[in-house]
Amino acid sequence: MGDETAAMAARESGTALRRDIRKTALDPNFWYPVARSDEVRAGKTRSCSFAGEPIVLARGRQGVVFALEDRCAHRQVPLSAGVVEEDRIRCGYHGWAYDASGACVSLPYAADCSRAAPGVRSYPCREAYGLVFVFPGDPARAPLASFPNIPSATDKRYKIRYLSRRAHCHYSFMHENLMDMNHQFLHRRLMGGVKTYFLGSRRGDGWAEATYSFRRVSGRQPFGENFILNRGKWRFKRAPLSPEALAAPPGDRMVIRTDYPYQTLKFWTAGASEPALDLWNCYIPVDRAQKINHTFGMIMIRRPSKRPFLLDLFWPAIVWFTNGIFAEDRWICELEQAAFDAQGEDRNQEIFPAILDLRGVLVDNGLPLELG
Repeated sequence: MGDETAAMAARESGTALRRDIRKTALDPNFWYPVARSDEVRAGKTRSCSFAGEPIVLARGRQGVVFALEDRCAHRQVPLSAGVVEEDRIRCGYHGWAYDASGACVSLPYAADCSRAAPGVRSYPCREAYGLVFVFPGDPARAPLASFPNIPSATDKRYKIRYLSRRAHCHYSFMHENLMDMNHQFLHRRLMGGVKTYFLGSRRGDGWAEATYSFRRVSGRQPFGENFILNRGKWRFKRAPLSPEALAAPPGDRMVIRTDYPYQTLKFWTAGASEPALDLWNCYIPVDRAQKINHTFGMIMIRRPSKRPFLLDLFWPAIVWFTNGIFAEDRWICELEQAAFDAQGEDRNQEIFPAILDLRGVLVDNGLPLELG
């Protein structure tokens, strides 16, 4: 049975996929955020990495950011330890200088740079939405690769909270954590009792999504969550607990989608045509084993139409609430990684349709870890 046939059979039967999902590498042939724009200051370097490959960012004289392999071709020391001069990075050891293409263009003690060829690798680089993106795969494919389209990030009706946090786990745990809203029990101390209504999942070529609605059944809604979802229209009271009230989901809708390799979450209040909350995330593998990931993302919250300044006023409460949720999610995902490391394989007994669809997307579009 071929790989594709096996994969199809596995998806249809709900059994384990042909490759261990935790041993699946992220495909490098996409645009990935690796830093905030304001972290790459003029005349300074910024080090980052993708799946164990060190990358240095620099902002040149014209204000354009470029990305190079963070290793001098001479002695292999990090170029991020050097200095930015005009539109070049000069190694801090012997002063070899590289331009934005990665070519060695200056040797302080030699007139001829040709012996330093081929220089270092350069990466296609773009800035958008306040983030710096690089294309770590085949550079010839970069011009044809789809770039993230995030309309809310340029809509002034939304205020952005940037996310930049590291978790010691495989990126797939992060995708699963957000996609599976049945884990509200994890957040019971912050959110109280929340009943989840799963309204269905769908899967296509390179994507999977799930729709949910929620009802509070105990406790009080945190102030930060209330403002994010209701935009200043206070709804602290929980719904009646009669069987009739609980049978039908409320009119609010949440759609979570992994559109490989990115993940989004959108929340609409009942009857709204535009989301009150729009989340965009990308989980970047840091190390070669891809057991550490760095999340770059944006929480885009729509301002109240009548009193837009209220969002700025209550922003600290929103930050406090979201920090608490993210901390619990990171903690539980790192425990999942620890279990995988102890067992040496993925032994999850997964039955939830949305996660089975998601796993199929991540495995089908990823690479065997040894090739990643």
